[in-house]
Amino acid sequence: MEPVLKMIKICKYFPGVVANENINLDCYKGEVHALLGENGAGKSTLMSVLCGLYKPSSGTIKIDGKEVSFASAKDAMKIGIGMVHQHFMLIPRFTVAENCLIGYGERNAGKLKLKETVKKIREISQKYGMPIDPNATVEKLSVGERQRVEIIKAIFRGARILILDEPTAVLTPQETGELIQMIRNLVSHGFTVLFISHKLNEIKEISDRVTVLRLGRVMGTYKTEDCSVDDLARLMVGREVNFGVEKKENHFRKEVLCVNKMYLEGKDDTSKRVLDDISFSIRAGEIVGVAGVDGNGQAELVECLTGMHKNVGGTAEFLPGGIDLLKSSTRQIMKSGVSHIPQDRQETGLVMQMPLYENFILQDYYVTKFGRGKFLNWKVVNQYADDAIRAFGVKTPDNKELAQNLSGGNQQKVVVARELLRNPKLLIAMHPTRGVDVGAIEYIHKKIIEQKENNVGVLLVSTELDEVVKLSDRICVMFEGRIMGIVNTSETTIEEIGLMMGGMTLDKLQKQKKEKGRSED
Repeated sequence: MEPVLKMIKICKYFPGVVANENINLDCYKGEVHALLGENGAGKSTLMSVLCGLYKPSSGTIKIDGKEVSFASAKDAMKIGIGMVHQHFMLIPRFTVAENCLIGYGERNAGKLKLKETVKKIREISQKYGMPIDPNATVEKLSVGERQRVEIIKAIFRGARILILDEPTAVLTPQETGELIQMIRNLVSHGFTVLFISHKLNEIKEISDRVTVLRLGRVMGTYKTEDCSVDDLARLMVGREVNFGVEKKENHFRKEVLCVNKMYLEGKDDTSKRVLDDISFSIRAGEIVGVAGVDGNGQAELVECLTGMHKNVGGTAEFLPGGIDLLKSSTRQIMKSGVSHIPQDRQETGLVMQMPLYENFILQDYYVTKFGRGKFLNWKVVNQYADDAIRAFGVKTPDNKELAQNLSGGNQQKVVVARELLRNPKLLIAMHPTRGVDVGAIEYIHKKIIEQKENNVGVLLVSTELDEVVKLSDRICVMFEGRIMGIVNTSETTIEEIGLMMGGMTLDKLQKQKKEKGRSED
């Protein structure tokens, strides 16, 4: 069978960087073809070449056996290639239908009416099992629904080869399951899907073949069923990857954080509380994980503890700093010994248009180490940035590179490096490994464990339940802004945590266990 897509000896060079070198890639109709590689391996660059965002330095692209070239993404779309980016390209205040029409009407001379667009979106939605309201405003949709809009938008514009770049990085487990089912529906209708992901279990579950990239070159293309997760990890990073975490025996010390009856009011008087009666503590040398389906108050919890909300009640005493986090500014909180890895590296973690050496000192540019008053010691700043880049393996030509030019995983490494190098007493980490490869995950997990061993208290928030269970000493389970229970990791199961994530309180769970034990006796 002739490949629907053939990329032959594709090269893409940037000043001082070889992003892709002699890449060969074949994809077939009705196939899910995974693209696997470390952060900065060249995956997104290659797909940007394929969808017309970049022009290749050399090489050939063939669609259905015919050579093609693209001057823009519109040219690629005309031939049937659509890309859903990791960071969505939607206008929040527009409806689903209006977003589908943006940039589309120019070649249709205004012939396509909004009413017809709504009808066509409903047809696509029903045919491929992607339920969405065409008249819904995008800002009111969940993250999973927004991604669905991006896929529908590509199909609406005629895509038959779909590129999904890290599609599950921002999804809950339930939304990931829904996406995988949608992809199966699409390939059963003859679509070709190129699936970029760092999550090896997902690649095993969804893909037919996998092409592995390393340092801009193809290491090989394999049938997914012939490779184990360990095989894929080794091919990707060029060495054995340890998925386990070694934790020393716990020696907890004094409390570093004591949260008592914290609450956050809704946006208006009729709204219920976003957070209600939140109480927990973290001791020095302890990792407390927060588990829950995304959107159940975890983000607001972190925002309250880092000074980003003001209509907050209760207390959150940070004992080493001698302050109440709920009554302090973000500057005061960070200055007193708290580090924060935010949930969105691009929105709140980095200034994307600034170079790395400036991003590395965002939290501490005012301290005497980096200069005095308005004058920074750029020699010291540059050395600090170089040391951080080297220590955390950030792939970049140099520290002058703009943050926006790094791959998503390398952007995440910059944020993690900056926050850990501040030597905090309390680390608040939200999705610390989101969008990074298995080698980087292994490294970041090791660094978080090092924080624990250095008697730092850690609040770890992640929708990756395996990550929470692997790293945490205790787990705090949240549902609809309340804590269902706090459990010792060694004394609970994934199933029990899952029940609490669905709204069952720990008291009710323990009562059920007792009743079950009596009935079995």
